Amino acid sequence: MLDLSQYSSIGAALREAMQAFAGEVCLIEADRERENHRLTYREFAERAAALAKALQDGGFGAGERASIIMTNQSKWLISAYAIFNCGGVLVPLDYKLTAEQQWGLLRHSGAAMLITEYAIWRQLAAAAEGRAACGDLRLVLVTETPAKAELAGALRWEEYRADGTPAFVGRERGDLASIVYSSGTGGQPKGCMMTHENYLEQCVALTSLYPFWPGVRYLSILPTNHAIDFMVGFFGPFVCGAAVVHLRTLRPEFVREAFAKYKITYVSLVPLVLKNLQKGLLARFAELSGGKRRVFDLLVEVNKWLTKRRPRPGLSRRLLPQVHSAFGGELLTIIVGGAFTEPQTLQFFYDLGIPVANGYGLTEAGTAITVNDLKPFRADTVGKPLPGMEVRIVNADSAGIGEVHVRSKTVMAGYLNEPELTANTIVDGWLRTGDLGHFDAQGHLHLAGRKKNMIVTEEGKNIYPEDIEGAFESLPVKELCVFAADYIWPRGSMVGEQLVLVVHLEAGQNFTDELRQQMVERNNRLLNYKRVHGLVLVAEDFPRNASQKVLREKLREQLATLERASAVQPL
Repeated sequence: MLDLSQYSSIGAALREAMQAFAGEVCLIEADRERENHRLTYREFAERAAALAKALQDGGFGAGERASIIMTNQSKWLISAYAIFNCGGVLVPLDYKLTAEQQWGLLRHSGAAMLITEYAIWRQLAAAAEGRAACGDLRLVLVTETPAKAELAGALRWEEYRADGTPAFVGRERGDLASIVYSSGTGGQPKGCMMTHENYLEQCVALTSLYPFWPGVRYLSILPTNHAIDFMVGFFGPFVCGAAVVHLRTLRPEFVREAFAKYKITYVSLVPLVLKNLQKGLLARFAELSGGKRRVFDLLVEVNKWLTKRRPRPGLSRRLLPQVHSAFGGELLTIIVGGAFTEPQTLQFFYDLGIPVANGYGLTEAGTAITVNDLKPFRADTVGKPLPGMEVRIVNADSAGIGEVHVRSKTVMAGYLNEPELTANTIVDGWLRTGDLGHFDAQGHLHLAGRKKNMIVTEEGKNIYPEDIEGAFESLPVKELCVFAADYIWPRGSMVGEQLVLVVHLEAGQNFTDELRQQMVERNNRLLNYKRVHGLVLVAEDFPRNASQKVLREKLREQLATLERASAVQPL
């Protein structure tokens, strides 16, 4: 691994990696049975150089913002490296958002350039009013465009090339490297301003526990715009000389094949995918005959006893070869993050000899705050603070539970164009996470709920209830609000977080079956992870301030006096 203390920017570290590991494979792109690309660091650098030179010739310069909206593929990483080489600021956006949401974030970020795929650009171009409002956007590059396709003013990525060597534009550690948006996009955009130092320090901390090296292969399943995959599926592996494997399809059969075909060493997952893997393995185990199942269970018990203090991958592979061969036989660790993972799931994999590096973090803190160091493995916590992380519990109650605050060189510079929100979130250098927790005697952090009105789904999506209210706005009721149920009635758990719709009817109005059906129909139009699970009817007006804005905290206090079991109806 490179000594990242010697570099002032992501671009400088990546540039050095291209030279230090020139002959090593850095990127493999596969599409079903076909392998599209297998690039060495030298070949990767050559492709990025041609793009960077064209960008510079076109006037793209230091500090300008460039967005990428693409699925995982080689062009994503090549484009990102070219942007950093030019001293640009990366704005990675979720390709699953609607065109209206993407245009809104492009406008908010002030992006001067967009790099995207043809299918995504077709949707964006159809929402012409969105582009009209993006006055800063002057260049759009589109990949994989059919030969005679109309590009609505965009240019083909594959043809946007220039000969010659691009100038490397250095940046300082405190300079802006990227603007990363949280998952909640329907209301106030929250663009986390991440500096070069944020990424360099986070990479040092993570690789001190989970190192990469030439020969390691990381399977990239999470989208690269996700903070986790950007770090451990791009920057981290590249500065260590490792290889990243991108799949153009995430159909389960091709993901399973990739583990064995490419001898995967690490993979990052969100809890939902990890639980689905668990269900699949349990189904396979259930198919074993009585005698084989007894032998298998005995071997699992032996493995549990022998790995109680630390993982022993070689031993586990010999004891349970069928399980490990399904994962390629060289998998060291599954990295899970983005949301809370149930301890039973973590323990299940560890008992099979597959450690899960469970952790806790926020985009605002540069991805990870705590990680389980496996010394020994603990399924009941989110681990210890990473090197360089100061974590404290503020305003603890009698059980020691209080708000988690973090101070570190990985904490963001603030929210883009939101000085008041930034000032309320980072106080005297401490990031107020809004999460509740406590430390045990061994220094492990236990999470106990949220102080803020939001939930995090098993897919790692941040859901801000205020963003859901638009789906119910025109209902024939006097007023309504959406809350995270655990924000009103804390349970001391991060499992099964749900949203509730709080409704106040007009005077004399009855809650009819027709009104309930309207609510259900609107709820069903939402994406699964955004749906409301319960309904609360209240008899009094919502508390409001002089400008008639709902006082959510006061309303929450009023609702908290109700019994959850009797107040919440299923929707």
